[in-house]
Amino acid sequence: MAQKKPRGETPGNRNAAADGAAYIENAGIVMEQPITETLEKNFMPYAMSVIVSRAIPDIDGFKPSQRKLLYTMYKMGLLSGARTKSANIVGQTMRLNPHGDAAIYETMVRLSRGCEALLHPYVDSKGNFGKSYSRDMAYAAARYTEAKLSPIAAQLFADIDSDTVDFTDNYDSTMREPALLPVTFPSVLVNSNIGIAVGMASSICSFNLQEVCETTEALMKNPGHDILSTLKAPDFSGGGYVVYEEDALRKIYETGRGGVRVRARYSYDKSAGCIDITEIPPSTTVEAIIDKAVDLVKSGKVREIADIRDETDLKGLKITIDLRRGADPEKLMQRLYRMTPLEDSFSCNFNILIAGAPRVMGIGEIIGEWAAFRRECVKRRVFHELGRKRDKLHLLTGLAKILLDIDKAVRIVRETEEEREVVPNLMIGFGIDEIQADYVAEIRLRHLNRQYILNRTKEIGELKDEIARMEEILGSAKKIDAIIIAELRQAAKQYGQPRKTMLYYPSDEPEDAGDEPVPDYAVHLFFTAEGYFKKITPLSLRMGGEQKLKDGDAIIQACEATNAADLLFFTNKHQVYKACAGDFADTKASVMGEYIPAKLGMEEGETAVYMAVTKDYSGYMLFFFENGKAAKVDMSCYATKTKRKKLIAAYSDKSSTAAMYQITQDTEFLLRAANNRMLIVHTGGLSPKTTKNTIGVQAMTLRKGLTLESVKPYADGMLTNPHRFRTKALPAAGAFPRAEDEGEQMSLRQD
Repeated sequence: MAQKKPRGETPGNRNAAADGAAYIENAGIVMEQPITETLEKNFMPYAMSVIVSRAIPDIDGFKPSQRKLLYTMYKMGLLSGARTKSANIVGQTMRLNPHGDAAIYETMVRLSRGCEALLHPYVDSKGNFGKSYSRDMAYAAARYTEAKLSPIAAQLFADIDSDTVDFTDNYDSTMREPALLPVTFPSVLVNSNIGIAVGMASSICSFNLQEVCETTEALMKNPGHDILSTLKAPDFSGGGYVVYEEDALRKIYETGRGGVRVRARYSYDKSAGCIDITEIPPSTTVEAIIDKAVDLVKSGKVREIADIRDETDLKGLKITIDLRRGADPEKLMQRLYRMTPLEDSFSCNFNILIAGAPRVMGIGEIIGEWAAFRRECVKRRVFHELGRKRDKLHLLTGLAKILLDIDKAVRIVRETEEEREVVPNLMIGFGIDEIQADYVAEIRLRHLNRQYILNRTKEIGELKDEIARMEEILGSAKKIDAIIIAELRQAAKQYGQPRKTMLYYPSDEPEDAGDEPVPDYAVHLFFTAEGYFKKITPLSLRMGGEQKLKDGDAIIQACEATNAADLLFFTNKHQVYKACAGDFADTKASVMGEYIPAKLGMEEGETAVYMAVTKDYSGYMLFFFENGKAAKVDMSCYATKTKRKKLIAAYSDKSSTAAMYQITQDTEFLLRAANNRMLIVHTGGLSPKTTKNTIGVQAMTLRKGLTLESVKPYADGMLTNPHRFRTKALPAAGAFPRAEDEGEQMSLRQD
C-alpha cells in the first residue's frame, strides 16, 4: 500500500533533537501498512515466544518457568538442606524469571507435594498449598509456607555440573541457567503437564514411573516393542479408575491425540446409608461435582439423594452422599457417572518442543527423542570426565618424572635466582611441559618426599584403565544405552510406587446399569402458543379447575400419553429438542407450567412451535410450507441410539412453514391458499422420506406471489361438497368455494 506523505519536521522537533532530548523516529507520523505485515512484525514474535518460552514443555518435561524455579532451588542448596520460606525462593527465582512473584509462586504450588497435582512432586512443601481437586481451597501466601526439593529432584540435576547440558544467559546476562535439565528418566511422561499457547496447546497425562522406565528400556532394546504391554494406561495423582478402552489407548500411544475416560472411586457404607467418594478425575473439582448433583436433584432427574456435602479434611478428599430409603447405590452411581463429572474425559495432546519446534508425538516417538537426548547427556558427561582424567594423568606423569631425582628438583628450585625462572628451569631439567612444571613447582616442601610422590603416582595405572574404559564407552552405543538403562532401573527402584489409578473394564458393567427406570403412568400433556408445557395426571385434571395461562396465551395442543413417552419440541430455528415426559414434574391446571425454551436450554430468540409425542417413533411428521410443498418424514428419523437432546436440521428451512402435524396413519388435510383456493390432500399420496430436512414435494400449485395460508386436518362435514376439492394427482391448484360452502369457508377464516 502507498505510504502517506510525512507531515515533516517541525521547529520543535529540531530543537528537541538539537538539545539532545529523547527523539522517536517517525513520532506523530501516520503511516499505512498491510495487515499481514503488522501481524508478521508484531504478533508472530509474540506467538512464538509464548509457544517456545512459556506454554509448551520441552523433552525434559518442564516449561521454562518450572525449570528456572527448580534450578534456583538447586543452587540454593535446597536439595539436601532444610526448608526455607517460599517467599525467599520466589525472590531468588526472579533473578532468572522476571514475570512476577505471583506467577512464580503459582508454578511452585503446582509442583509441590501439598497441592497433589503431580504423581511425583518435585517440591517438598510445608504449609497450605491448596488442593488441585478443589476450586475453593486456596493456597496460603508465600510468606507463610516453606519448601525444599523432594528427593526425586536429585534425578533432575544428576551431573548437571559435568557439562551434560547447554547453559544460556539469563535475561540480563548476569547469570547462567540450563537450557534443559539432564533428567535420568522420561519425566515428560511421569508428571502431567498442561499449557495453552497461541494457536496450539499441550496436554500430557501422567504415567506410572515404573511402567515408563520399563517401557523405555524395552523400546531401547527393541523398537518394535508393544508399548501397551508394559505401559498399561495413564496413572493420575488423584487415583480413580481409567475406563480401559484398548483402541482409544492405542490411538493415543500412536498419534499423541485422543481422550481417556476417568471415573471416581467410591465406597458404600450400608450402616450409615451413604456413599463416600474418595478419588475423582483430574479434570474436575469437588465443587463442580457437588454443584452438578444439586442441579440434578433440583430438576427432579435424580431423586435418590437426600443430601450431598464436602467432608474433605486432613485425611484427604471425601464427598458424602446420603441416600433415601430404598435407593440402590450401584444404579445411582452408574447414573451419576453418566450425568456428572464423576466420570470425565482427559483430552491428550502430546505437544512437546523438540529442538525449539513444537511436535505432536506418540509415546514411541517421545521415548525415542528422550533417549536421543539422554544419550547426548551421557556422552557429554563421559567426555567431560575423560578430560578431567586426562588432565590429572598428565600432571601425575610429570610428577613421576620428578621421582627419578627429587634432589635435582629441589636443587633447581633453590638455585634459581628469579621466581619466574623456576617453571622454565624445571621444564628443561626434567623434559616436562609448562603445565606439569607449574604443578610440580606448587608442591609444598613437606610433600617433596618419596612416599608422597609414590602414593600419587600409583594412581597413574588406575587412571589409564579408567581413560581406556571411557574411550571405549564413547565409541560404543550399546555401552551408552547400558548406562542409561542402569540409571532407569535405579530410578524405578528408588522412587517407583504402585499405580494410584486402577483399570476398569467396561465389559464388567451391565448394559442398562446407567438407565433409570422411568415410572410409567397415564398423564395429560398440554402445550401453549407461548411455549409453556404442563403434565397433569388424570386425577389432578379432574379435581382441578380452569387452566391458568399467561395473558394472551392459548393451549394449541392437548393429548393423552404416559410418563415414559418421548417429547419432541420443534423450534422456529428448524431444530428439535428431545425430552422425556418423566423429566417434567407433575403439576396442576392452576399453575402456568414450565417454559420450554428455558427448560431445554434453547438458543437466544429460539421458541418451540410444535410438540410431538411418541413412545416407539412410529408414524410420520408432516410439514406444510408456504410455497405449497409438503414433506412426509418418518418419525424414526428422530430416534437416536444415544441420549442426544438436540437435533439440528429437523425440517427444511428453504421456505417458511405453514403448519406441521404428527400422524400415526394416513389421513386428509384441508389446505387453503391466500387467494382462498382450497384443496383436500390425502397424505397417502405423499412419499415418506428418511431425510429430516427434505424440501418435500409440491402439493398445491400456487400462482406467483401467493402462499399457502392455513392447513387443518379434514373431518367430514367441514365442506358441503368435498369432492370438488379432492384430486387424483398432486400437485393441484384446488378450487374456489361456492355459495353453499361460504358458511364453512367463513368458519375456516375465523379459525
